[in-house]
Amino acid sequence: MPYEDGNAVPRGILAAVGQTPLIELERLRPDLPARIYAKTERFNPGGSVKDRSALGMVLGGIRAGRLVPGRSTVVESSSGNLAIGLAQICAYFELRLVCVVDDRTTQQNIAILKAYGAEVEVVTDPDPVTGELLPMRLRRVAELLAETPDSYWPDQYANPLNRQAHLRTMREIAEALDGKVDHLILATGTGGTLGGCAEYIRQAGLKTTVHAVDAVGSVLFGKNASCKRLVPGHGASVVPRLLRPTDADHVVHVTDLDCVLGCRRLVRREAILAGGSSGAVVTALDRIAPRIEPGSNVVLILPDGGDRYLDTIYDDAWVRRHFGDLALPQLTDGTSELVDIAHG
Repeated sequence: MPYEDGNAVPRGILAAVGQTPLIELERLRPDLPARIYAKTERFNPGGSVKDRSALGMVLGGIRAGRLVPGRSTVVESSSGNLAIGLAQICAYFELRLVCVVDDRTTQQNIAILKAYGAEVEVVTDPDPVTGELLPMRLRRVAELLAETPDSYWPDQYANPLNRQAHLRTMREIAEALDGKVDHLILATGTGGTLGGCAEYIRQAGLKTTVHAVDAVGSVLFGKNASCKRLVPGHGASVVPRLLRPTDADHVVHVTDLDCVLGCRRLVRREAILAGGSSGAVVTALDRIAPRIEPGSNVVLILPDGGDRYLDTIYDDAWVRRHFGDLALPQLTDGTSELVDIAHG
């Protein structure tokens, strides 16, 4: 069994969480007088950086006695990577998982969840006050917890174990570069990756500037939500309790089109097929380029792979539908001038 005396440990496939490759990107921005690296989180067994958070929260629940393998039910709100990470981990520990998603969740993600044996509930009606789906997903989570015996909510939006899981993320980066990490660029959603990395930087005394990437239309860093966002993985319509804005030294806001352009350029220049928030991080690199000192080490955290975005970001018809024909030349040419035009 994957546990002994109630003390869960990451064995089997779960032992593969973490130690993801740190790859030097030689072609993305060869004009910069710095070395650019990518922490490629798609190589976690569930396919994303969220495997780290999911594993930390589930192991914490088991060790605290709040989850009993083979008996308990995990209930969580997630429409993508965290849900898949939880589904794999719950399958391993023989835990029932009920995942509350909304109607923006892709059929591919729902199929992956069901393949792991998870139960999926889809919320379709937005909150009447805010017009957002997340509050309604959280309301349904509360209802399920109340009606399900021996149930547990990891609560990725407030659980400190989400942050703690990413102490290791930053430690892996720092050890690979002998502590010389001058700039760290990462996408921000729940605040888990940002918080854990920032905490490690403080503990280790690193001189790292942390650049948090948020979405235009997000409320995370004091902005008012003003537009519907198409690309998941960063930004939020509700500020998570876990988020500490002071963990970021600098914030970059990016649009959905920025994400598309960044993803397309990353696969064209570096042959890395990455997800939408990775495109956001690539765009943020362009924005902070004037801040990068000669000889710097710059690390981008790429949260997931692009295989779950083939019918959106990498589909020309989808791009035309949402951004028009004007966007497509930039997706195939890739010159900095065209990217600047796309930014307006």
